Order: sequence, then C-alpha cells, then structure tokens
Amino acid sequence: MAYWLFKSEPNTWGWDQQVAKGEAGEQWDGVRNYQARNNMQKMALGDRGFFYHSIKEKRIVGIVEVCALAHPDSTDDTGKWHCVDIKAVKAVKTPVTLEDCKAHPELSKMILVNNSRLSVQPVSEDEWTIICQLAGVS
Repeated sequence: MAYWLFKSEPNTWGWDQQVAKGEAGEQWDGVRNYQARNNMQKMALGDRGFFYHSIKEKRIVGIVEVCALAHPDSTDDTGKWHCVDIKAVKAVKTPVTLEDCKAHPELSKMILVNNSRLSVQPVSEDEWTIICQLAGVS
C-alpha cells in the first residue's frame, strides 16, 4: 500500500462533502498539474491518503482511500487530465497543521513541508505513521 496527501480548499470541496459521498466516493477532479496527475496514475486501489484543507486552515482533517483507479477527468475536455476516485475512511481526532509538520524534524523531508503547493503528493510510510500518531488515529 502507498500513502498520499490530497489537498483541497475547504470552500471548494471540504471534508464534510467528501464524507457525504459515502462508499461510492468522488472523483478527485480539476487537477491541472502534471506532477499531481502522474501521482494519481501511480495509485492502486486501497491506497490511503490524508485529506488536507488548504488555504486558511492548512491542516490534515481526515483519511481517505482510493476506490477507483486513474481515469479521464470528467471536467477536462482535452483528454490529457486524469483523476482517481477517493472515499472517506475516517476523520482524524486531532487535525495536524502544516506548522505541526514543520515542527517535527522527522517530517523535514516531507513534500508538504517543502512544496506545499502540490495538490496530490506522496507520503512515505514513516511520515504516514508519525502523522497518524499526531492525529490520534491508527
């Protein structure tokens, strides 16, 4: 299993909206960055990810699971953009902020800490474990 982080502006698509989609999940559409698209193309069913509220909140608020492999993004007319579908697994007990991540030396190489603009990014197994501990989830 691989681990990821999905960023969204909560006023555009927030955790509560993701949860409301239930087991069917929702496509992670609208991504127009080649690196983020390529990350989604590497995902496997069952991969887990952090759901991150960007902009003002800058915090991890939940855990999601990839429930459909990369496929054409329905919001794209050019055919060059792809997305995966994700479903909510659980909310974190304690949201983990970007500042929390920056405060932990073990997370100093995390992409979120060094390139907070990338909307879909990999998370190492060690980073996943540390953040889950900070978030109060297993």
